[in-house]
Amino acid sequence: AHGRSIKSVYVYEAPVRIWHWINALAITVLALTGYFIGSPLPTQPGEASANYLMGYIRFAHFAAGYILAVGLLGRTYWAVVGNHHARELYWVPLLTKAYWVEVLGMLKWYAFISPRPGRYVGHNPLARFAMFFGYLLLTVFMICTGFALYGEGAQMGSWQERLFGWVIPLFGQSQDVHTWHHLGMWALIVFIIVHVYAAIREDIMGRSSIVSTMISGHRTFKD
Repeated sequence: AHGRSIKSVYVYEAPVRIWHWINALAITVLALTGYFIGSPLPTQPGEASANYLMGYIRFAHFAAGYILAVGLLGRTYWAVVGNHHARELYWVPLLTKAYWVEVLGMLKWYAFISPRPGRYVGHNPLARFAMFFGYLLLTVFMICTGFALYGEGAQMGSWQERLFGWVIPLFGQSQDVHTWHHLGMWALIVFIIVHVYAAIREDIMGRSSIVSTMISGHRTFKD
């Protein structure tokens, strides 16, 4: 939505903001622990009970995975009951010409071709596209592949295996799921780098607040 003469508007409700920062922490833990699960530390001599570091790393990974999954369910619920800005993550008006015109305008802004971006209260059109395809769908993919791998350890009959066991034969074998799960994490890291860069850039060069909005909930405009 466009804002014409607005100086400050309440955009992100408390549940959205809390979810955002908990989600960011969960993804950070998942990325760090996932890296060590994929590239384990050297083995150490002695009893396993005295050298349980990898066990703690795996536990942290699993716990953060549950937080990510439950958080996404909660975020989906709030998209239904929250304000209209809370729903922007879940749909993109791909079939409207006006949307693509605005996406092109934002691409020109980020490429330093256009001297001035559009003025948006919620996510700008390009951000909506990136959040839907670069975050939401990718996160669903990571949750499905992650719980499919977890289901192998939880064994046959576990709820993880019953709900996500279909993922492994879909990809061919367990190792293929491992590989795609690993690649998905790197894709998510790339998205986060671009996301953080764009947010800071908009705060400095754009027409409205970005980072502080996800803290206070209020979008303030410079013009």
